[in-house]
Amino acid sequence: MPEPHNAPKRIAETEYKDIVIKTIFVHKRTIGSAKLRILLKNQSFIDIWLSETGKYSYHWEASAQKGLIYRHDNAPDYPNISTHPKHLHDGNEKNVKPSDISDNPQTAIKQVLNHIREQL
Repeated sequence: MPEPHNAPKRIAETEYKDIVIKTIFVHKRTIGSAKLRILLKNQSFIDIWLSETGKYSYHWEASAQKGLIYRHDNAPDYPNISTHPKHLHDGNEKNVKPSDISDNPQTAIKQVLNHIREQL
């Protein structure tokens, strides 16, 4: 597992056993980045992409279960959002809001998993 994913993988597997089935390394997107998939007990999943340069995406795919997606990312595609480049796709791709997710991957994964735990 690439270095940026070690802490989120460990946290998901140890602190969120009540909602997490397993974690798997899916593939590399670019040099210095990778995707970690967290399979959840409600048959949805989270894809986490972290790069060594600080780019990230925490994507909860619950479209099959609830018709919803939630994704925090820092792609610079919404310059009018107050937390630019950080933003949240809240429920669908078009509903974009400011994101309060931490820049620390250990804290961020806990924020994401706590939100999901509340929703399940």
